[in-house]
Amino acid sequence: MDPRRYVMELNDGNIIPVLGFGTAAPIEVSKHSVLRIESIDAGFRHFDSAIRSKIAEGIVERKDIFYTSKLWCTSHRPELVQQSLEESLRKVQLDYVDLYIIHFPMALKPSKERIPKDENGKVMYDTVDLCATWEAMEKCKDAGLAKSIGVSNFNHKQLEMILNKPGLKYKPVCTR
Repeated sequence: MDPRRYVMELNDGNIIPVLGFGTAAPIEVSKHSVLRIESIDAGFRHFDSAIRSKIAEGIVERKDIFYTSKLWCTSHRPELVQQSLEESLRKVQLDYVDLYIIHFPMALKPSKERIPKDENGKVMYDTVDLCATWEAMEKCKDAGLAKSIGVSNFNHKQLEMILNKPGLKYKPVCTR
């Protein structure tokens, strides 16, 4: 089976491979690298992890890779959205992502910690309007940093809030 054959059109006209390779599993970094390299060799073209070495080697061209990045909960404030994406792009040495997703619909206090906690060990949530976060996502698309934008882990009401936002410029292309 060649994974490159299985694609689907998103509601904004871009094409996404339906088979992808993610690296959220808690395995060591070196294993991620080996798995990414082997998955590219096997024909996978949809990733949410770094693939720069295969592009540099000429094994695959950037235009043939579908790269996804996620906005983490500590970066929901509108002024942090593009900054977070730009930081991700620097890490993977790419100019744009094919898909930028709001990973979870809950905001945490801005922090370098993945899950910020107070002195009592309680998670520190933030109050951020998801519609304001979405508007910042739209700006990333307008700036050419993301070809498509979407959401992940949203329930029906949270998705409707985005879809019914006054002045909505772009609908989410996916709701994983």
